[in-house]
Amino acid sequence: MNNKKLFVGSLPWAVDDARLSEIFSQAGTVVSAQVVKDRDTGRSRGFGFVEMSTEEEAQNAVSNLNGSDVDGRKIVVNIARPREER
Repeated sequence: MNNKKLFVGSLPWAVDDARLSEIFSQAGTVVSAQVVKDRDTGRSRGFGFVEMSTEEEAQNAVSNLNGSDVDGRKIVVNIARPREER
């Protein structure tokens, strides 16, 4: 089970992949950071996923960044659950 991938919710609209990576780099090494965008408009949907290099760093990110303030909004950070089949 990969517990290195994090779900990040309640992101400000202005946050892009690079800013998301920058925010999480304070918790460890970021493997990937992706803000989910609307297929039609290309605008942020207000959430994204970050993959850390180790499970310890992922846990560290959850403890330190969940509820933290990013550009005036409190973000939600937790371990991503596997995508459910539709």
